[in-house]
Amino acid sequence: MGGFVYIMAHRRRGATYIGVTNNLVRRVYEHRNSKGGGHARSYSIRRLVWFEGHADIRDAIHMEKRLKKWQQAWKFELIENANPHWDDLWEEVAGSF
Repeated sequence: MGGFVYIMAHRRRGATYIGVTNNLVRRVYEHRNSKGGGHARSYSIRRLVWFEGHADIRDAIHMEKRLKKWQQAWKFELIENANPHWDDLWEEVAGSF
């Protein structure tokens, strides 16, 4: 089974959330609608700014663990290389699945 690693962000606050899921549309929908608790909800992190698909969920989990250890500047560089304006990728994701 495949999976996704993703980054949600609130750029003005400099807050990010890195997660992994087997259903990106469902999980981002949950973030956007404040379902569940934790860091993303506390900081109003609702903008999907980066994601990467993996054929095996274990690879996505491994990448998530690596990204969580990165310095914030490295995470921002990763986002900006793929999404320079920090656009919300929700429409792209919701429409493609």
